[in-house]
Amino acid sequence: MKISATLYSLTTVCAFVGSYFFKLGSDYAEQYLAIVSVVLLDGFFGIIAGVKTEGFKTYKALKVIKTLITWILLLTGVFIVERSFVGTDWLSETIAAPFILFQLISALKNAERAGFIKNELLTFILDKIDRHKVTGTEKEKGE
Repeated sequence: MKISATLYSLTTVCAFVGSYFFKLGSDYAEQYLAIVSVVLLDGFFGIIAGVKTEGFKTYKALKVIKTLITWILLLTGVFIVERSFVGTDWLSETIAAPFILFQLISALKNAERAGFIKNELLTFILDKIDRHKVTGTEKEKGE
């Protein structure tokens, strides 16, 4: 009798936690997909570029999985905070947007190293990004 009550309690707690994270994941599916896609894109091009230059390195390939898990856990924590406290809706954009931008720039550089895009195109894109950053900084200073 006591074992079944404990088992029911444990099952209830596991179901509650599982359903909470399932709802969290389904409510923010686009943000999770954005993080997963840019990390895997960067990892894909990085592994190909690494194989072409220095051969396949297992620890570098596993770094992609480590980065992915870290950012999913970080994003989950941020979403829990956003749901818990009123007025923190800006938190995920503030943390995730720069990460996504830097991962996309890294993916572009790795794609160029792997031979998928030309150096001139990469330079053009990075110049546009730098020009946008300078223009934004000058606007903030009032110049």
